Amino acid sequence: MKKQVLIAGGGIAGMAAALGASHAGWDARLFERAAVFSEVGAGVQLGPNVVRRLQAWGLQKALQQVAAVPQQLVARSALSGRVLASAPLGQSMVERYGAAYVTIHRADLHAVLHSAAQERADIYINPGQEVTELLGTERVTTIRTSANKVVEGDALMLADGVWSKLRAAVLGDPSRPRVSGHLAYRALLPMADIPVGWRSNEVTVWLGPRMHAVHYPVRRGEMMNIVVIVEGPVPQDLEQWDHAANAQVLEQALADCSSNLQDLIRSVPAAGAQWRLWPLSDRAPIQGPDAMAQGLVGLIGDAAHPMRPYLAQGAGMAIEDAAELQRALAMDDLDIGLRLRRYALNRWERNARVQARSIRNGNIFHATGPVRWGRDLAMGMLGSRLMDVPWLYSGEGSSASTL
Repeated sequence: MKKQVLIAGGGIAGMAAALGASHAGWDARLFERAAVFSEVGAGVQLGPNVVRRLQAWGLQKALQQVAAVPQQLVARSALSGRVLASAPLGQSMVERYGAAYVTIHRADLHAVLHSAAQERADIYINPGQEVTELLGTERVTTIRTSANKVVEGDALMLADGVWSKLRAAVLGDPSRPRVSGHLAYRALLPMADIPVGWRSNEVTVWLGPRMHAVHYPVRRGEMMNIVVIVEGPVPQDLEQWDHAANAQVLEQALADCSSNLQDLIRSVPAAGAQWRLWPLSDRAPIQGPDAMAQGLVGLIGDAAHPMRPYLAQGAGMAIEDAAELQRALAMDDLDIGLRLRRYALNRWERNARVQARSIRNGNIFHATGPVRWGRDLAMGMLGSRLMDVPWLYSGEGSSASTL
């Protein structure tokens, strides 16, 4: 009889977990609070380490139909606008790491995963049903849903995000995610509404004191995703992550920045589009495998290791988690608890390293004074060597192969 994993959460992490379990020969029952599956947000960058995993699930063609493949990564000074360094992407990444570096709208990535899950007969998707209670996690896992249904499975994966309501019951950790003090303003514009000089097939990062901006193409290059992250007061209702943002407040925050960057920022309201505001929260880098699995219950993605976006690997680490989950669940000679333990052992160090590097990158991106001058000098001297991340892009997901 086939084993069955229950999955709490239907976002990118949950869909990826379901695909991983299915490819391991398990049934997967996924429960999502929303009545209609959708993924809000803006753009996502996927390094070759992530694209290789999507290819392994047969999703290369679906990905190509919705993603963009930037040809270059460019870092600029947000104050002067001058280029600090650049690095090739495109075919160079394929040659070095076996897959492209792609940029994609979060909703499109979710749709690719959702469509793939719907096509598999052993994945059962249950919208409008949130997992509200863990009734037992010893010999089997038993849950109760918001529809008052009681469901049993052989294992349970928590994929309910940074504000997971179930995490504390599994880990015995009642702490809330920590507030970073960083606010992300996000917008999405048709490429035709972008100032002509910035219509490009590049990832451009602007580095400034206590802020940075990034923009890149999505949806086959037809649209541009723009993100500006500034340090400032954080709204009280953190769990309501998507807010209507005031364009004037953002423009004031960038008053000392390059006129080119300011023109790009002003193009958003000029096109009739809105900035959306996302206060960033995370947790400290995880300290061991117990943070990713306990007994018959595992955690995946932001439920386990929420991270700041300064390495562009939040969604990527969730997909890597799912690929490792697939390998672990397929170990039929091991008890299920040992399979999840193996999953956690092979993932926690890499996730902790990415969390720590993301925090470090944020400090470098937002540096002030002599640290900022040293950063700019180093980027000018070392260029693409500083912008490449071989340990990340070539890693196979386990601690043994990446640390």
